[in-house]
Amino acid sequence: MTARGQRWDPERYRRNAGFVAELGAPLIDLLAPRPGERVLDLGCGDGALTEKLVALGAVVVGVDSSAEQVAAARARGLEAHVADGQALAFAAEFDAVLSNAALHWMTRPDAVIDGVWRALEPGGRFVGEMGGAGNVERVKAALTAALARRGLDAAAVDPWYFPRPDDYAGRLAGRGFRVEEIALIDRPTPLPGRLGDWLETFAEPFLFQAPARERPGLVAEVEGALAGSLSDGEGGWFVDYVRLRFRAVKPA
Repeated sequence: MTARGQRWDPERYRRNAGFVAELGAPLIDLLAPRPGERVLDLGCGDGALTEKLVALGAVVVGVDSSAEQVAAARARGLEAHVADGQALAFAAEFDAVLSNAALHWMTRPDAVIDGVWRALEPGGRFVGEMGGAGNVERVKAALTAALARRGLDAAAVDPWYFPRPDDYAGRLAGRGFRVEEIALIDRPTPLPGRLGDWLETFAEPFLFQAPARERPGLVAEVEGALAGSLSDGEGGWFVDYVRLRFRAVKPA
């Protein structure tokens, strides 16, 4: 989903973040879709995970706020639409809503949960995985420090919402969902390239605070600060992911 100052290039995303859909596979097991079920993929991106749901026989509609990602999903032959996940317009149309690595880009969580509630039939499931408390903490700290040295405020452009389990469970229950499971998962994740590629894919709101001519130096500075903790010293990088995974049900 598109956040403040964040653009999504499907080819760049596939190259630098193909692992996102692969690591979302356990969500499909948690959802356990049945053939013919209607599923909304909230924040479908380029449709890589949506495709897996379709292959299992589900009837899937994908939504994403990035027109470029929606076009990439449609190129796979999927049904996908541009939509704001914080203003969903569906009414009792789905047996389940699935969301992978998208909810943390939506900084109005109650609006998201309310829209999901309306979109679900009674008895419908809401299954998701997002960044949770502590997610990319070291990366964010290094970005914040590098920007501060330039007189720039990272907090002013922070596009992410990384909740604690009790926070998100409370929001779900407050809307009426029965929370069946919710937990944080520490998942340090190897990257296919340099940390700088990850930053340019996911951290544009921070990087774009600096003038274009200064961004390569900013990226290099962040890499240098994290080389001792997020690099293996031989060119391999990982990111300190912490994911919040949950399953909730709208009572029948």
